[in-house]
Amino acid sequence: MPTIDDTQAILADLVGFPTVSADTNLELIAYAAALLGEHGAAITMTRDDTGHKANLFATLGPDTDGGIVLAGHSDVVPATEEEWDSDPFVLRAADGRLYGRGACDMKGFIAAVLASVPRYAELDLKRPVHVALTYDEEVGCLGARQLVAELQHLGVRPAVAVIGEPTEMHVVEGHKGCYEYTTAFTGLEAHAAYPEAGVNAIEFAARYVGRLARLAGELTEQPVRNNRFDPPFTTIQVGRIEGGVARNVIPGHCRIEWEMRPVNPHDADFVKTRLKRFEEDELLPAMRARYGDAAIVTEVIGELEGLEPAEDGEAQRIVAELVGADEGKFAAFGTEAGVYTRLGLSAVVCGPGSIDQAHKPNEYVTVAQLQACVDMLAGLERKLTV
Repeated sequence: MPTIDDTQAILADLVGFPTVSADTNLELIAYAAALLGEHGAAITMTRDDTGHKANLFATLGPDTDGGIVLAGHSDVVPATEEEWDSDPFVLRAADGRLYGRGACDMKGFIAAVLASVPRYAELDLKRPVHVALTYDEEVGCLGARQLVAELQHLGVRPAVAVIGEPTEMHVVEGHKGCYEYTTAFTGLEAHAAYPEAGVNAIEFAARYVGRLARLAGELTEQPVRNNRFDPPFTTIQVGRIEGGVARNVIPGHCRIEWEMRPVNPHDADFVKTRLKRFEEDELLPAMRARYGDAAIVTEVIGELEGLEPAEDGEAQRIVAELVGADEGKFAAFGTEAGVYTRLGLSAVVCGPGSIDQAHKPNEYVTVAQLQACVDMLAGLERKLTV
């Protein structure tokens, strides 16, 4: 059985790989592949189009359907060192906490899985256990999409997926989708003294942001009945605006980065339809009245489906038994779980740490949470050998 010391040592190694989404994850993938290969796992690694990112899919046990996938993403969000009390890419232990970028989101889970591999390799496995590590979850679940498409092509058919995002070891059986966009406005630059000579891209972007806020307000007043999400309605949020060159120049370009987290696909269609009508009926005619080449273009960064609770799902039954839960929870944050369900399996989200620590300076996972994850994975042995 893996120990917490084994897991903590592997976590220290994983945190030491600065796998920010903008950078490569190849060293971490090679590290995991070497550990898995040492214990006889069948390993497949595939790279993205740039060659700087890779997925890993490893299998221990028989080459059969019905396996259990233990899934995690290798990338982390950026860490600005001056905001941290220590180097974010060096694991630091203090007061029962393990600090480091990715410690809870979600290298703690990956470390516990890798620490469990030697034990799994010793067992007479009756069903396979798969380890899936992906790239670029934080920027649209790009790696998971590629991996699942490849598994579908190869005819790999697992039955269960456990996505180890930080849930404080609670079983999450449902979560909202996460749709991310960048909308670019092209106007016409001119001297600020002559407003009629230009088309102010920022002003039209501001009107677009205002419409997003109105739509968000409408959705707030129309929560979906009998759902268990918190909050119980689709949310919309603008995270970044960029545009202009100087206060005395009418800006010709502006970009806004925004997202929505729909409770269901109907809400997403409602928002997109309303926005398209607003663009075509109001914004673009006003912009092109002054400049015929004015444009509004929305780039889809990612449209991540939510996780729908499975009726009598095996994943929920297995993990709930292992962690002693009576009922699954729902989450507002998105994960790769919905992508994995394309394989026809049941999926849940369960992992060490709190989402409240993710994406923040001084991110940490507690030793107690990591131990609980190790215990869950040890209990999984019974499900793999009968």
